[in-house]
Amino acid sequence: MCANGATPQTRQTAAPATENTNRRQPFPRGFLDTIATGWADRPDQSPPVRPQAPYAATRRDAVSAAFPGRRLVIPAGSLAQRSNDTDYPFRAHSAFAHLTGWGSDAVPDSVLVFDPTASGHDVTLYLRERADRTTAEFYADASIGEFWIGPRPSLAGVAEELAVATAHLDGFEPADDDLVVDRDAALTQFVSELRLCKDEYEIAQLRLAVEITVRGFDDIVADLPRIIATPRGERAVEGVFHWRARTEGNREGYDTIAASGPHACYLHWTRNDGAVVPGDLLLVDAGVEVDSLYTADVTRTLPVSGTFTPVQRTVYETVREAADAAFAAARPGVTFRSVHEAAMAVIAARVAEWGLLPVTAQEALDPDRGGQHRRYMVHGTSHHLGIDVHDCAQARREMYYDGILRPGMVFTIEPGLYFQIDDLTVPEEYRGIGVRIEDDILMTADGPVNLSAAIPRTADEVEAWIARR
Repeated sequence: MCANGATPQTRQTAAPATENTNRRQPFPRGFLDTIATGWADRPDQSPPVRPQAPYAATRRDAVSAAFPGRRLVIPAGSLAQRSNDTDYPFRAHSAFAHLTGWGSDAVPDSVLVFDPTASGHDVTLYLRERADRTTAEFYADASIGEFWIGPRPSLAGVAEELAVATAHLDGFEPADDDLVVDRDAALTQFVSELRLCKDEYEIAQLRLAVEITVRGFDDIVADLPRIIATPRGERAVEGVFHWRARTEGNREGYDTIAASGPHACYLHWTRNDGAVVPGDLLLVDAGVEVDSLYTADVTRTLPVSGTFTPVQRTVYETVREAADAAFAAARPGVTFRSVHEAAMAVIAARVAEWGLLPVTAQEALDPDRGGQHRRYMVHGTSHHLGIDVHDCAQARREMYYDGILRPGMVFTIEPGLYFQIDDLTVPEEYRGIGVRIEDDILMTADGPVNLSAAIPRTADEVEAWIARR
């Protein structure tokens, strides 16, 4: 018999037509009479304050100061249905995680509430307290019952860990004039812009995420022979990285892109169902999310056979040249957009040299009438990185793309070149080649630091890396 979570049927009861009676069976009297007894007392644990708690408190103070006199509501979010009675893995809303310091073990449906006072706000974290074992919730609710999902945190334990007042979720009452994140534009914008510059704790977590990601890329290179031998080798790449992400982190920060051959030309290829064939390039875009929910975001493009062909090497080194130019342009005080502009100047110059443009490189770079080179690199060069892989996405344009680079910002540099397999504007030997090189960059007062520099970058380094592994 399959252990599918259903209780054997003992008697018939009426149920609505929409209810799955096969999954909601009645319990016999003997079970009901004994289920609440025979349990050991739960230890009254006093967990230590988490190191992120004071940083989260500082963030909450900033939010409070920005919205005096207003009641603010930041929900963690709820479980999302995958199919029938199965759900996707829960991940708390990024603003909730940032303002509480609660990471991968946050409880669904929790709510962080700022109640206005004369001097600021009283902040309370409402969550569903663990159910008493005398209640039906404990054994009968497969979504939240501890018999099904394991222990839930106590109010006192969460209050100790996060250094914030807690209350049972039943005590939360929404009001019509609440400012709710993702509903109120001003609040959503503020909490997004609050993450533009990272504090010491956030930077340490991003470094950790990158360190684990480095090992994940090493795993892929080491396992290339088995990956090549697997009919759906892209899935094998995904699985190898998943093992590292789940054993040392929380999981991946986004769906892994394992794109071999022509698939590398599709910017968000996550189907990952193709073979990994010697002679092709393998583009891997992957990042580990650690338990605090901060994530890395790194891309490397590997010659499956171990060596680049001359055309592959030319394309690859052009992308690296563009990445290096972007890195050189990144300095405190310059605009975020200038990093992209530096990379695109290289891309335009090289594809013009190869005869792929109907205009000169200078004409292609004209902001109004140009853009012909963007056919081969349609995406931007950089995005902010943090608790979201595309962090701070609700920030104002003047704070993000047109904003000024400042110490504490963490962002990607990820130029690429993609020549679709059916693109008749490029010579046949270029078609089906896709290359992206992506690194995670920390801006400091002294300039940019490449957090992912431990992963080989140049064509020579990549070939030596594969040879070693």
